[in-house]
Amino acid sequence: MAHPHGKAPAQGQEVRQWLTGQDGLENLKMGEAEMPVPGMDEVLVEVRAVSLNYRDTEVAMGLYNHHASVSHPTLLVPCSDMCGLVLSVGPPSPPSSSPYTNPLFRLLPGDRVLSTFSPTHLTGTITPSDLASGLGGPAPGVLCTHRIFPIHGLVKVPEYLTDEEASCLPIAAMTAWMSLNCMRPNGEIIGAGETVVCQGTGGVSIAGLQIASAAGATVIVTSSSDEKLERATKLGASETINYKTNPSWDAEVLAKTGDEGADVIFELGGAQTLRRSFECVKFGGLIACIGYLSGKQDDSEDRTNTNLLALKRNVTLKGILNGPRDRLEEMLKFYEEKRIRPVVDRVFGFEEGGEAFKYLFSGGHFGKVVVRVKE
Repeated sequence: MAHPHGKAPAQGQEVRQWLTGQDGLENLKMGEAEMPVPGMDEVLVEVRAVSLNYRDTEVAMGLYNHHASVSHPTLLVPCSDMCGLVLSVGPPSPPSSSPYTNPLFRLLPGDRVLSTFSPTHLTGTITPSDLASGLGGPAPGVLCTHRIFPIHGLVKVPEYLTDEEASCLPIAAMTAWMSLNCMRPNGEIIGAGETVVCQGTGGVSIAGLQIASAAGATVIVTSSSDEKLERATKLGASETINYKTNPSWDAEVLAKTGDEGADVIFELGGAQTLRRSFECVKFGGLIACIGYLSGKQDDSEDRTNTNLLALKRNVTLKGILNGPRDRLEEMLKFYEEKRIRPVVDRVFGFEEGGEAFKYLFSGGHFGKVVVRVKE
């Protein structure tokens, strides 16, 4: 698909942006800022589409506070995931002093690009300093018409994806990719003979379903909606469980796996689901701790210590906090090879950004919620 070359914004043009004081979804507002000019090793991008994550709603409500080393500014542009068009590229730093001479970092006006969640997280395990550069908190986010990025904080978009589809990849798909593959040696990925449980039908779980299914794995999806479970089946889910009509969903997972359990569990519920995940994960399996949609604290009076639960089935409990740039490049190659298209539930206009946040927070979506910035 052909894309027009980027053109520098007209003189005097301003950046339009959404802002949050981290004081509630109802207080999101629009503002303007001066059009920036890219400096050394920087790129000016025209934002085309932005996908929302549950994290963005927490930031806007002042609830994203579990990283003690990170403090957010009072007023913040929210969101971290965008697809955009390069308009102009600043001068490169001298080759002798630049770490960005790798061809992967070379961009030209007209290139379609994705943002990475933490621009400094290039490889390996994320660090506190990487978290401090996280887009949409604490660093300014991407729900705006134009933004400057460091050249190493962008990757090129596979041509077959639309802007809306591509914007869904940086956090949701990347988190799913790392949940499935981060503990494997030598670049191995999940495949046939393995079983994955995806809790719910939000962005991360649907991405996990698509990736695992494309790789040949068996996927079990849980939801409280039969309609959503039917849609998950059409996307490749081998088995589904309605946890509302079948609260003992962990027993169902065991039954569907011949009492062996799942190799990988996408643990998105948190307080009210973790215990059941421990009960139905395979001996030696992995519980990927991704979210806490059912709460951050449980109310159990007979709580079993986590170390005993992990020991009981020889389990690995792994916190998943997105992933580095090199693993995103790895994932994009897989997406392109398998021609996976992210599931976009609903697209809002830029002026409807506040409504998009409320819709995502309501939990009615299947897949991803996107704001179209450039019509």
